[in-house]
Formats: sequence, structure tokens, C-alpha cells
Amino acid sequence: MTSTKVELDRRHAPVKPSRFRVLASTSMGNALEWFDWQIYATFAPFIAAQLFDASNPVSSLLQTFAVFAVGFLARPLGGVLFGWLADRQGRKLSLILAIVSASVGSLMIGLIPNHATIGVGAAVLLLIARLIQGLAHGGEMPAAQTYLSEMAPAERRGRWSSLIYVSGTTGILTATIFGAVLTGVVSESFMMEFGWRIPFIVGAVLGLFALVMRVGLQETETFETSQIQAQAGELPKPLMPASKASLLVILCTVGATVSFYFWAVTTTGFATTSLGMNANAAFWGGAVGQIVFILALPLWGALSDKIGRRAVLAISMFGSAAMFFPMRAIMTDEPWTLIVAMSAVLLFLSGSLAILPAIYSELFPTHIRTIGTAVPYGIAVALFGGTAPYLQTWFTEAIGASWMFSVYAVALLIVSGLTAIFLLPETKGRKL
Repeated sequence: MTSTKVELDRRHAPVKPSRFRVLASTSMGNALEWFDWQIYATFAPFIAAQLFDASNPVSSLLQTFAVFAVGFLARPLGGVLFGWLADRQGRKLSLILAIVSASVGSLMIGLIPNHATIGVGAAVLLLIARLIQGLAHGGEMPAAQTYLSEMAPAERRGRWSSLIYVSGTTGILTATIFGAVLTGVVSESFMMEFGWRIPFIVGAVLGLFALVMRVGLQETETFETSQIQAQAGELPKPLMPASKASLLVILCTVGATVSFYFWAVTTTGFATTSLGMNANAAFWGGAVGQIVFILALPLWGALSDKIGRRAVLAISMFGSAAMFFPMRAIMTDEPWTLIVAMSAVLLFLSGSLAILPAIYSELFPTHIRTIGTAVPYGIAVALFGGTAPYLQTWFTEAIGASWMFSVYAVALLIVSGLTAIFLLPETKGRKL
């Protein structure tokens, strides 16, 4: 098939869906995936008490976070599965199957009988549910990033890509507020017995709405054109070998993922269990920090469209590293310390997380873009992000050296910052 035929096919392709539908359907599904993820981290103390042997609180909490980490280990496999589907059968199919899987996992957690009823079976069912969610999350992020990046105008791709973490953090914020409302209006005994299950069930139900929106999406023109080019043997030359691009994804991801899971996902639980902060106050304090993060994301994305991805990524990584120790040091059982610390670090961290989805998509050619992103991203998040809550809890509760986790996180931020300066090519405005 010739290039002329490709152009004819593109000319007769279906009309693009509205910008609102593209942004809304991608955002809602991604927000729900993160809602489910945050609910688990937020309600970890309740899960530990109900689904594990509660006779040793520290041990049961560590087991709960160990299952949290196991869910992450499924992400690379999910990236392979859903990434292969997205690159072979289309981004739309992958997005649909990801939201269905995530909803099933969430519903399972909400309905698992407690440890007192079925013993170790509760932990086994929780593990299965988390594996399902891990598979879904492993496919959701790369597919959503790829879909949104391919739909975005090249000159505004940084701003559009920031929507991935705007929506994801909105899901986290919603989960945090949900936790604050529940713990504030219902009794502690109700929360312990049943209240912690409500957000998981709600997340599963809302997944149906996201499913309906995604069924109505159209495939990206970039993917359809790539399919035609592949059949004609006219695939364009990649920016770099896939192995090098994969390594860059890992190196750019490690710093952001550990700090993100500490400051945006597990900090409220850490403030409650380790610092003795009132749970309701911690939930609301965390919400303020997450709002600051959400508001900053599109600003960094727009800046990267002007001055480039590398500069923004370096500023973000080194700025986050510089803020980590002082902000961790000011945290006490007072809610204002949580607000200041989260806001300061997340203001810098938002710079990298706003533009990483665009960078990932710009490093790979279309025919392997989703799986090329999914595999190294899933590996990095599984090895570093998935273990972050466990390491944080272990350093703090088991050996009494919480500063060691801060050293670990800052070192990874520096690695990612150096990668941005010395290894990452500038990809701003690159045609996909």
C-alpha cells in the first residue's frame, strides 16, 4: 500500500471524537483506578485488623503492605498483556478491559469475609483481588498515556499529558476525602466492621460509568495510520533503539514513583499510624496537599511545551530532592505540618509527573508505544513504588530509623534528575 493510499484512508477515516469525550473518558477511568489504589493505602490499618491476624498490629500492617507490594508485582505482567492488546488491537480495547478488571478487583475486596470468619482465606482472597487490580493498573496507565498523547496536538502534548496525574490524583483526593467523611461521621466500631468496605464497593459501581464512556471512544488516528504503514512495510525509523528507550523510562520513573507514593498516597496513613495524628485531621490535611499538586500539574505541562521536557524534569527532580528532608523533619502530629510538607514537595514533584506520560510516548514508535512504555514503567513501579510503603513502615516501625527511607528516596530523585540532564533527548513537539 502506498503513501498516497495511506492519505486516502486517513481522509475517509471517521470524524475524531470531541475533545471533551476524549478527556472525560480517559480521566474518569484513570481516576477510578487511582481511587481504588488509594483506598487500599488509606484504609490499610482497617484491612490489617479485619483480614489478617490482629493479635500483632505491626505484623498485620506489614502483611497488608506486603500484599500492596504484590499487587505492584502484577503490573509488569499487566503492562505486557494490555500493552500488547493496545498495540495490536487498539488503545480503546485495552482501556475498556482495564477498567473492567479494576472494578472486579475492587468489588472483591469490598466483599471479602474477615479473618475471624474464614481465617487465612481472607488474606488469600485479598491477594487475588490485588493481583487483578495490579494487572489492570499495569495496563491502564500506559494505555491511557498513549491514547491521550496520540490525541493531543503536538504543541500542547505536555499540557494534555498532565491530565493523567490530574485525573489520577483527583481519584486519590476523592478517596482521601471519602476516608475523611467516613471517619468523621460514623463510629469507629462501624468503620472497623463494615465502613472501610464502602469505598471499594462504590469504586466498583462507578467503574460501570467509566466503561460506558470508554465504549463510545474511537481509536486514535495515529494508531490506525501505523497499522496501515505496517501492512505496507513503511514504518518510520524510531528515535532510538527500544532497549535504550526502556532504560530511560526506568531511570526517569524511579525517583518520581517512590516520592509520589510516599507524599501523595501513603503520607496520611503514615501520619496517623507513625506520628499519632488524628485520622480525620490527617485525611483533610492530605486533601489540601493533593489539591496543590493537581493545580500545579497543568502549569508544569504547559511550561514543558515552551522550554522543553528535559529542563522541567530536572527542575522537578532536584527540587523535590532538596525539599524532602526539611519537609519530612517538620512533620509532627499537628495537621498543619502535614499540609505544608505535602504541598511543598508535591509542588516540585508535579513537574515531572505532569510530563512523564508525554516523554514516554515520545520515546517509542507507534507500533510498540504502549507495550514499550508499559513494561519498563511497570518494572520500575513494581520494584520501587510497590515496595515504598513496606520499606517506609519497616524503617519506621521495625528498626526505628525513618531517616533511612528519606535517604533512599532522595538518592532515586537524584538519579532521575541526572538522567534528565545527561541522557534524555529533547522530545518537545515531536510528531508521533
